[in-house]
Amino acid sequence: DNLRRACAYRDRRGRRRQPEWIRAERYRPSYNKGPQSSGPVLLSRRHLQQDADSSERVLMDMRWGLVPSWFKKDDPSKMQFNTSNCRSDTMLKKSSYKGALLKGKRCVVLADGFYEWQRHSGGKQPYFIYFPQTKDTVAEEKEGDEEWRGWRLLTMAGIFDCWEPPAGGEMLYTYTIITVDASKDVSFIHHRMPAILDGDEAIRKWLDFAEVPTQEAVKLIQPTENIVFHPVSTFVNSVRNNTPECLAPIELGAKKEVKATPGSKVMLGWLKNSQEGSPQKKENDLPRWTSQFIHSPSPKKTSADILQQWLGKEGEPAAKKRKV
Repeated sequence: DNLRRACAYRDRRGRRRQPEWIRAERYRPSYNKGPQSSGPVLLSRRHLQQDADSSERVLMDMRWGLVPSWFKKDDPSKMQFNTSNCRSDTMLKKSSYKGALLKGKRCVVLADGFYEWQRHSGGKQPYFIYFPQTKDTVAEEKEGDEEWRGWRLLTMAGIFDCWEPPAGGEMLYTYTIITVDASKDVSFIHHRMPAILDGDEAIRKWLDFAEVPTQEAVKLIQPTENIVFHPVSTFVNSVRNNTPECLAPIELGAKKEVKATPGSKVMLGWLKNSQEGSPQKKENDLPRWTSQFIHSPSPKKTSADILQQWLGKEGEPAAKKRKV
């Protein structure tokens, strides 16, 4: 299971582990996820098993759009407010999030990247935003190699809660993505961005609620400059469109879209064969995708070439569509 491998971590004893998939059969990868869809999140096992080590992680499929445990009505769709995103500056004040946050219900929302829209006189221009990738992304894996060499997932800080229907029935697990002021590089696209946890130490502190109290954990919630992006077609504006074309870079000047090639079929085949279980990048093989499509300066430019190589081999999706 490639998703589990991509989320490997070191436990308290320094042993390399992969999180257990809870309800893995529910996971459905997507190139274009919108609110109310389900997606994979990481959380501490202790939330599900009281005697578990709080540093141990599990993967669970949850619905995007937090339903507070105290919600009284019989149908979550009757909620009168949007809980897809949670502002960092008010998350300890608003009742929808405060209770869950103070109980340590912190999670990490996993995606290949997320979409954001830049407003301009002609409408909105979407961008795909993600972590820079290293050369390891396209390195050949060796038999028995435990290190994940695929796409580096974007790890966003979230809050989750568990709601029980008043009339009884299955518990509903849902989450919200915490947002912060946008970092300098992406502020021209939008003034807000997800709170991204960069590196396993930040992820560890955010998830280990028994060892890291809320007031310390919230210090991790801040903008990051360690991201790259490229413009994509307005094809992604509709969640009904769920194909590799959503991620294909476009050249803004000429509005000339980079067409998918048979490489996209290779990627989708790989995704299917991997039991829908990986979080690689969503995309198609891009014939002429060069660093000119990356808006950021030189050190980050290599991500474009790496993504091109990666998509030529395999690939995959878990992209998030974020609306503010």
